[in-house]
Amino acid sequence: MSEANTHKQQKYRVTQTDIANALGISKMTVSLALRKDSRVAEQTRLRVEEKATALGYVPDPELTALHRYRHNSRIKNIQATLAWLNTWPDPKQLRQFREFNLYWDGAYDHAQQLGYRLEEFDTAEIPMERLRTIFRTRNIQGILLPPQYHTAEELLQFDWSDFAVVRFGQSIPDLKTHFVSSAQMMNTILAFKHMQKLGYQRIGFVRGFHGLRHFTAGYLWAQNNLPAKQQLPLFKMRQPDDIEFTQERLEAWLNQNKPDAVLTDIGKMPSFLKELGYRIPEDIGVATTSIHDTPIDAGIDQRPYNIGRAAIRLLSALITEKAFGIPAYCDETLIEGRWVDGSMLPRHK
Repeated sequence: MSEANTHKQQKYRVTQTDIANALGISKMTVSLALRKDSRVAEQTRLRVEEKATALGYVPDPELTALHRYRHNSRIKNIQATLAWLNTWPDPKQLRQFREFNLYWDGAYDHAQQLGYRLEEFDTAEIPMERLRTIFRTRNIQGILLPPQYHTAEELLQFDWSDFAVVRFGQSIPDLKTHFVSSAQMMNTILAFKHMQKLGYQRIGFVRGFHGLRHFTAGYLWAQNNLPAKQQLPLFKMRQPDDIEFTQERLEAWLNQNKPDAVLTDIGKMPSFLKELGYRIPEDIGVATTSIHDTPIDAGIDQRPYNIGRAAIRLLSALITEKAFGIPAYCDETLIEGRWVDGSMLPRHK
């Protein structure tokens, strides 16, 4: 055999067609078997895998990537409508929050990929009982509940027996449905660790007046292994209209605990600190639990777009299983966030 022919033989890549010809089956069957598709019998799949190994078959990475791209990006024909139920007194306010709007974007996009259309319904315009009739008439079986401005009694009194329902977060704690949320406790621990890596040793947590128990739990856990002198008590804000008293308490907390950085969910925190004479970041670093709805550029991206996608995945599964009504127990899907560096929390000198 000539050197040229030997080189040509070494360059030859075994294809799925070669496997199909060797077994006397179609190329499509080979392709499905190598992807472990359930439509191929187990015995056939094993024969294909054995022959592929014997022939030295190696998948073409470019073709594999192209297949995955086509599979994942393909938008199916719209089959049904899902409802996004907006109960805010002023419906437009809901998606003015960037985080909540990204919930919508992720849910809307993934709904299309799965063959659904996501449509918003406002209880400010249509009463809940009227919506129930509309949903049943239009065969809308799945409902998403975005975060609520306050607990809506109409939601607690609504008959959910004909619908699969998924809520975002826990702003409606009395409505025990399946829900999707950010992994708030783990995100807080993640933020704390990154702040430590940047050289901050006295990290305080200033939280709003809402019941942020998971963020609080994450902060307390993160401090667990610190020396006692580095463990700072958290600071809880009072009602937002009590600014003057809050400023006095915040100033006393800062003077007593002397944090070199604070983690917060409060968008006004930078202005509060500046009014008290602190320079950011020269005197104190600042990070946030959510970079999307605060003017703070360092902190956690809670991946709200991915949370929206996860909500649709869960809702679609419930519809497929015909799991309608309020469940006996709640499935909790948590999406891990990511850390984002920013100018308000540079490396500590």
